[in-house]
Order: sequence, then C-alpha cells, then structure tokens
Amino acid sequence: MTSNTAQQDAAVADKSILANSAYADGRHLAARQSIYRWQQPHYDLPGIVLEELAGTSGIVLDVGCGNGKFVSRLHKDRPDLQVIGMDISAGILADVEKPVLVADAQFLPFADNSADALLALHMLYHVGDIEATIKELARVLRPGGVLIASTNSDTDKQELDRLWARAAGDILGIPEGPARVSLSSRFSLEKAPGYLGTTFKDIRVRELPGAIEITDPAPIVSHLASYEAWADQCGVPFRETVSRAAEIAAAAIKTEGSFKITCLGGILTCRR
Repeated sequence: MTSNTAQQDAAVADKSILANSAYADGRHLAARQSIYRWQQPHYDLPGIVLEELAGTSGIVLDVGCGNGKFVSRLHKDRPDLQVIGMDISAGILADVEKPVLVADAQFLPFADNSADALLALHMLYHVGDIEATIKELARVLRPGGVLIASTNSDTDKQELDRLWARAAGDILGIPEGPARVSLSSRFSLEKAPGYLGTTFKDIRVRELPGAIEITDPAPIVSHLASYEAWADQCGVPFRETVSRAAEIAAAAIKTEGSFKITCLGGILTCRR
C-alpha cells in the first residue's frame, strides 16, 4: 500500500468529497468490492461479522454502512437485532434497508451506553479525527459491548500500487509516476490496534490474506477508476493513467496468463 501525502490524507477524510463524490451513490464502492470475486480463499465478511455477534442482542449500529452489504445480511440472518445503518452520504443510503440515518461518525446522534454493538467496517480511515471518533464510538457503546472494525494492511494490493506508478510514469514521461491515493493507510491493519487500544480492551485481530488472479483487465480498470473522487490528488491525468494501466495489465495477462494481486485485510473485534 502506498503512503499518502498530508494533502492526500486530508482528501481521504474530506466530508464534502465523501458525501458528494466518493460515496454519493454506491457505484465506486461496488467497483472496489467487486474485485474480491476473484480472491482465493473467498471470505464471507458478513458471515464473519455474524459470528462475532453471536452473543449479542439488542441494538447494532453500522457506522459508515455504505451500500448496506452488512446491514442487509444482518436483517436477513439476525432479525432479532435492531440494526441501524448510518452514513455521512444520503445518496448511498437510498437503497439500504431501513432504518437508516445520515450521520457523522464523529458526532453520533445516540445517547451514552445506548448500543449493544457497533460496526466500523472499512471506514475509520475516512474520519477527520480517528482518536476522537473511537472515543465517540465507545461513548455510545454500552459497557461490555462489542466493536467490530475492519481495514486493509499496509501491504495490501501492492501490485496495483506498482501498476499505477508505472502507468503514471508513462503518462508523464518519467520512470515512475506519483503514488496512487491509499484509502486505508491512515487506519491500516498495522495501525488499527494502537488506535483502538487507547479506548477498547481485549482486541482480537483476524487477518484475512488472499490472492486475486485475473485474466481480464476490466476488474482492475474498475477498481482503479473507483478512486476518481480523489483524482485531483493523484498528480497525474487520472483517466489517461487508468487507460494506460489497462494496457499494461492486458499486456501482462497476454504474456503471463493472468494478473496476480496479493491481498491482506483484517477484522478487529474489541470490547468496551
């Protein structure tokens, strides 16, 4: 995974970009999620969350629920729970199973000790103040309640980082172009326990390593293009770089038979 500049970090947490561009609807998030269809082993992430919630009853808040992938599964498999989806973007909530709330994770509209479980899945890197947000999650969670967070490793999808840098370099006429924006780097799998440990206890990390092997460049193109909301932070013409990356990936597939990507994400479960 690339390391962001301060300007890129600020853009990753910019509320206007998040609500009005990156997650104005579910397209870009779905594109990033779709590449995992080719991952082996395949992980049923909502199923893992269900396992972690096996002993939980009552209210579950999915903070930063995005397109509702986890909300939908919880409604289906755990109808006994009161599941509420929340996101900073009203647009992305349009198709999420109700009830939902437009809310900022840094200022949750819930009383102290009012939730039995909180989900913060691939979203804590998007908040402006990570430490303050974790304290806000703890405020809402009842004593003994569970927080389930997820993110990616600093080593996740490095092949795509190298592909982008090469494509960007070709567009700019230099050996290696600027690094692409990383979403997870502010709250990566390596950093997450330190952040969570200031407020929560009994932190358990479940690493989810895998490999993606693709024989068509289209999923790679979709994944890279899903970062369009941060195009201004890339230091290179965005669409041209995506197109060049597609050409490089297609050539690699023709020569080697496939394009391989190594993945490492993880789920962290902790208690208040």
